[in-house]
Amino acid sequence: MNNPFSRLSLLWKIVLSFSVAITLLFAATFWITVRSATRATTESNLREVQASFHAYQSLWKSRSDRLSSISAILSAMSDVRAAFSTGDEATIRDTAKELWSRVSDDDAIFLVTTPRGRVIASLGGAPAEPLPEDIPAVREAAGQFPAQVSGFLALGEQLYHITITPVYVQANQGTGLLNVLLAGYAVAEAVAAHLKSTTGGSEFLFLSHGTVVASTLSPSDSAMIAGQLATSPADVHTGRSEFAPLLTPLKDIQGNPVGQLAILHSVDAANQEITNLRRNIGLLWLVSLLAGLGLTYFMALRIVEPVKRLDRAAAEVAARNYDSEVPVKSQDELGRLAVTFNSMCASIRQAREDLIRSERIGAVGRLAASIVHDLRNPLAAIYGGAELLLESQLSASQIQRLAANMYDSSRRIQLMLQDLLELGRPPSGRHNRHSLREVVSSVTDSLALDAEMQGVRVEIEVPDRLEANLDRHRIERVVANLIGNALEAMPGGGRITITAIDKDGFVLVAIRDTGPGIDPEIRDRLFQPFVTGRKGAGMGLGLALSRQAVIDHGGEMWVESKPGEGACFTFRLPQA
Repeated sequence: MNNPFSRLSLLWKIVLSFSVAITLLFAATFWITVRSATRATTESNLREVQASFHAYQSLWKSRSDRLSSISAILSAMSDVRAAFSTGDEATIRDTAKELWSRVSDDDAIFLVTTPRGRVIASLGGAPAEPLPEDIPAVREAAGQFPAQVSGFLALGEQLYHITITPVYVQANQGTGLLNVLLAGYAVAEAVAAHLKSTTGGSEFLFLSHGTVVASTLSPSDSAMIAGQLATSPADVHTGRSEFAPLLTPLKDIQGNPVGQLAILHSVDAANQEITNLRRNIGLLWLVSLLAGLGLTYFMALRIVEPVKRLDRAAAEVAARNYDSEVPVKSQDELGRLAVTFNSMCASIRQAREDLIRSERIGAVGRLAASIVHDLRNPLAAIYGGAELLLESQLSASQIQRLAANMYDSSRRIQLMLQDLLELGRPPSGRHNRHSLREVVSSVTDSLALDAEMQGVRVEIEVPDRLEANLDRHRIERVVANLIGNALEAMPGGGRITITAIDKDGFVLVAIRDTGPGIDPEIRDRLFQPFVTGRKGAGMGLGLALSRQAVIDHGGEMWVESKPGEGACFTFRLPQA
């Protein structure tokens, strides 16, 4: 399994899972909060801009209404009509000037024109640049007379908000248009500043054909914003501030746009609030994460520590240490699990003790039965031979034959007793360097007579150079047991070949015979105690003891056999 997360400890899985969860939670909270705050700020800025626009409309309407009222009053006065009826420009100028001085607004301009728009008199105000002698807007407004007409008028680089009022007199065939009164305010810096002060601080920028006419900003900022409004009106900012804009067209008396008003509300304070909100949420996330990690780590330790104890105890049980127990320190699920684990270990220990006890009793029974069975025949031979010697008159040859039988029987008993001694004797640990050829030759020399009597040829193919650290007596017993088993398997003659080679730091000794082979039914159990393939020929301990002797030397023993093709017993020992 290549998942890196699976290699982490349970403690860090809990801590990392919590940190990821709280980070995702704060990320979602951060996104929702900032989005809501941004939307609320945008709506607030929009309301502020719209409020400034309404204030601008109210202020501008009040000034326009004032000029319209004054113009309407003047146009209805009999003195004005009488003076205008004379057609004398000097009389008209003097009369209008006298009346205008009584009701005039110093910031307003006041013109008296002919119905064709030619200026007869210019009264009041101080325009930034000289007014032209002909006003085309008067002729354009004629179609809407006798109503008053209001709108913006662009004259050069100056912008005016004007009201045009016709002056009529009674004639023989009805009323006649005598002159036209044109009153208005110039859109100047003072007007923009007045609008800013009365609308809560919004910036005002008046444009006419892309040129800044009046502004509450500095000239450089005004020029920068004018360029931005021409290309991307949604993104308005200077090097220091950012604004939410509201654009309103400025229309002339015919409804055609002659300019543009940009009401700009600064969003710097709102942006700073959002920045502070982001910082505060980030700090809150960091503090919450650290506090949560600390608390999670502490609580996870309380959870993981019992799991670690259970894990260590389970490892001990896997290593067959059934005495391991887990301390019970709580009443929760982990505490109950620890109690169950301890009960399980106690049950395993009890079952193991019962099994060992039954195995011991069974082993003693099998050993006793095997000893009784194996000792019965040689003892019977000794008993019968002794009885014949005592009660019969035998010849010397018969006595020698009985003596030989009794010797063989006693020797078999001695070998059985030696196997029993080897069964309970611990390894001596006295290992010395020995030549394997000498060990094998010593054993074959002692069994040479038996092999010759059975017609078995023993061949030794062990190099003189092979040496191993071993307990010579035990290894001689191993070789003798294997050769003896081969001799017993070939009563009618055959061949035993003993070879040895060195391989990977070990010496491999193979003893091969040409006997009938090993019964497949017992081949897998051949090295277990009390397993033998020869009826009445031994206790079945020789191979088990031989294999154990090899294992005590750090080696191993195995067998290869096919029915009718003999058997090959191989064991390996560490090289000297």
